Amino acid sequence: MSPHLKTPEEIAIMREAGRIVARAHQAMRQAVRPGVTTGELNKIAETVLRDHGATPAFLGYPKPDSPNFPASICASVNNELVHGIPGPRVLKDGDIISIDIGSIYKGFVGDSAWTYAVGEIKASVQRLLDVTEQSLFVGIKASVLPNETRDVSSAIQDFVERQGYSVVREYTGHGVGRNMHEEPQVPNWWPNKRRQRGWVSHKLQVGMTYALEPMVNVGRPDTRELNDKWTVVTADGSLCAHFEHTIAITEGEPIILTLP
Repeated sequence: MSPHLKTPEEIAIMREAGRIVARAHQAMRQAVRPGVTTGELNKIAETVLRDHGATPAFLGYPKPDSPNFPASICASVNNELVHGIPGPRVLKDGDIISIDIGSIYKGFVGDSAWTYAVGEIKASVQRLLDVTEQSLFVGIKASVLPNETRDVSSAIQDFVERQGYSVVREYTGHGVGRNMHEEPQVPNWWPNKRRQRGWVSHKLQVGMTYALEPMVNVGRPDTRELNDKWTVVTADGSLCAHFEHTIAITEGEPIILTLP
């Protein structure tokens, strides 16, 4: 399936959807601290989205053979990679938390995730966050004509693995537009030639919009899903980090849509 290319007018609406998500992340930066619960963070983020005329994209999001997602943000702590469900969990000094926020504004989606330190964290943990954030911008830098999505994927993987970390295989970046998940899929790694059958690399085109979201593990790349049918954790219990921006492809440098 070919990606839906967006008009300049549609990209402008997506820019506002992304700006609203960025404002919610600004509120998260101020609110994340030891003693706060993930449920309290969820309420703060939802208030920001609704106060700016958007609705939470994740609330009620469907998934086959699972209950609809019950919250407005994904709050994933320490070895939880993605899709953590907010609730009574109290954050502690030294934790890290990935907060993924999606908005729907005038029919278009904004999507961005950031991993935050809770209080003081170890230098080794800060390095994980730094490398993962840097890998996001490596992918953004590679998102230029005449590259293909596999060039973006390979750039992220090469950078992360050179730093001694693993890239998650099962979960990928994705097209964003009127829907949260559209074409193209943009993995954070690319298989070698012997394993490329079935993988599709899309040539980048002006008007293509997608979310890049490197997911990086300290240990092995394997993950597993918990019994709540949503929360994904590292299989070996190692720490992980997750950063995400939605971008638009142009004739020159890509536009980051999820900035304040």
